[in-house]
Amino acid sequence: MARHLVTRVLHGLGVLWVISLAVFLMFYLAPGDPARAIAGDQASPEILAQVTRSLGLDAPIHEQYLRFVGNLVRGDLGYSYRNQQPVLDVILGHLPVTLSLIAGAVVLWLAIGIPAGIMSARRPGSLRDRVGSVVTMTGLSFPTFVLGMLAIYALFYLPSKAGLTLFPAGGYVPFTEDPLGWAWHLLLPWLTLAFVTAAVYARLTRGQMLDVLGEDFIRTARAKGLGETRVAYVHGLRNSLTPLISQLGVDLGTMLGGAVVTEQVFGLLGVGKLMVTSVTTQDRPVIIGVVIFAAFCVVVVNIVVDILYTVLDTRVRVS
Repeated sequence: MARHLVTRVLHGLGVLWVISLAVFLMFYLAPGDPARAIAGDQASPEILAQVTRSLGLDAPIHEQYLRFVGNLVRGDLGYSYRNQQPVLDVILGHLPVTLSLIAGAVVLWLAIGIPAGIMSARRPGSLRDRVGSVVTMTGLSFPTFVLGMLAIYALFYLPSKAGLTLFPAGGYVPFTEDPLGWAWHLLLPWLTLAFVTAAVYARLTRGQMLDVLGEDFIRTARAKGLGETRVAYVHGLRNSLTPLISQLGVDLGTMLGGAVVTEQVFGLLGVGKLMVTSVTTQDRPVIIGVVIFAAFCVVVVNIVVDILYTVLDTRVRVS
């Protein structure tokens, strides 16, 4: 187990190194002058030269890269062109919004998707299976931004015209200030993100459960007189968790880099919104910082997933 964990960590470090090289080339070799972006278009040649020296852009390219990697190891992602704050502080300032969005959405899509998939798998071809398939295909076919706009229109705009306030249109209230207000402002984004993603988990759970429920050990459990509910949830679901955990790891790692569409639709100032704003304003240090941060989250989450494999599925053996 320890050897496997060390191997996965080394692989993750290799992935981070490749990404760091890619974003370094994007930052230093892409069109545009970082020194000019900081100094401004009206800066004199003397000021421009001073900024170039302070950034180390007059050094050879390999020295610049070594300095860049050294700063990353220390957690120094540079300074934002836009507000002259450390990039790490900027990302951490937007991170609570993204974490809040992910936390609620994960609970909802797991609570909806997995039971829906199990119910469909227990009665394949039945009415509820067909209804579940229709709902699943609807969720998979709906773009997130369309569903978000429909939710705002149906649950905010129309009730507000009638003098009712069911949900706010967007915004964020910190959990520490008002837990109820935090959940109220995030409920529509949670539902939007959960409906689309729950369809993926329902479909995946149904397919895995159909395979597992046809195995010999399931027939043995039924022959021993175990109830169908116990067979499905204790024996069937446990042996179907590996691909679900894999999918969850991918989704969590990706969304920690920002649920871009959902944050944009509902005006949430999370990491995804930060990335969109930084691309618009050409704030390269923030763009690079978000890419590195998202890659780090993906690597860490996937290492955790690999560990969970050996805990949840005894058939997995680490050599």
